Amino acid sequence: MAKIGFVGLGNMGFPMALNLKNAGHEVTGFDVSEAAREAAKSEGMNSSDSLEHVADGADIVITMLPNGEISKSVASQLLPSMQEGSLLIDCSTIDVASAKTVHQMAADAGKLCLDAPVSGGVGGAAAGTLTFMVGGSDQAFADGSNVLDVMGQKAVHCGDGGAGQSAKICNNMLLAISMIGTCEAFAMAEKLGLDQDKLFDVVSTSSGSCWSVNTYCPVPNVGPKSPSDNNYQPGFAASLMNKDLNLAMEAAKDAKAQTPLGAHAAALYKAMVENGHGDLDFSAMINILDEMK
Repeated sequence: MAKIGFVGLGNMGFPMALNLKNAGHEVTGFDVSEAAREAAKSEGMNSSDSLEHVADGADIVITMLPNGEISKSVASQLLPSMQEGSLLIDCSTIDVASAKTVHQMAADAGKLCLDAPVSGGVGGAAAGTLTFMVGGSDQAFADGSNVLDVMGQKAVHCGDGGAGQSAKICNNMLLAISMIGTCEAFAMAEKLGLDQDKLFDVVSTSSGSCWSVNTYCPVPNVGPKSPSDNNYQPGFAASLMNKDLNLAMEAAKDAKAQTPLGAHAAALYKAMVENGHGDLDFSAMINILDEMK
């Protein structure tokens, strides 16, 4: 069993850390929120009130943080406290350039590093069924595989440092595009007087089939249970999709990649957030298409 430091005990980080603790690892958590630290203690985890000390004696330190600037700042404080040859796993979703910077900081400090953003949302974090998209060396991936397997059902080694973030933003750009298309199709079907269940039966087994239809249908009481059946409580909030699409557009610009549909999806989710719907699930786009004229 590993000695693990975990930084960032929010909606995603807390259940991930708890799964590691329940699997028998020795977990010490840190969060800027005292309430989060107390919640960790109540679940039998160790808790540190110092960011630097959360890394004391740790084999692995995992971070789950809001953005690239914070990831770089936290890494700069953690790395000097980490043991030589220990592993930093950043599960945050951040920009590719920041991820590469954290890898370089770790290498300069004599530590291993993985960027390992996740897919699966809060439900996947709680159930331990996340998918990790991982960037880093073969040695770092081998050292981190056991703990990734506890927190998720799949970890794909996508390449060198930054490759995990690249895979994540490509995936989520495609997800945004497919969800908008799904919302448009079902919204149009309603205006045409078509029964939504019938459309689902057709599309879910035809050429329009996709995850946004089959698993996460944006129409209440159609298909498997999804946030649409719970008044669009996230799931995956539109504000987070907006963040990921901004990262995707930044990466596309740097790479000179052509992403016209990605850019349009980014504009629609930006408008959704600016219109006050950022705290709803991203599938709630179906209800506000008329606002996007």
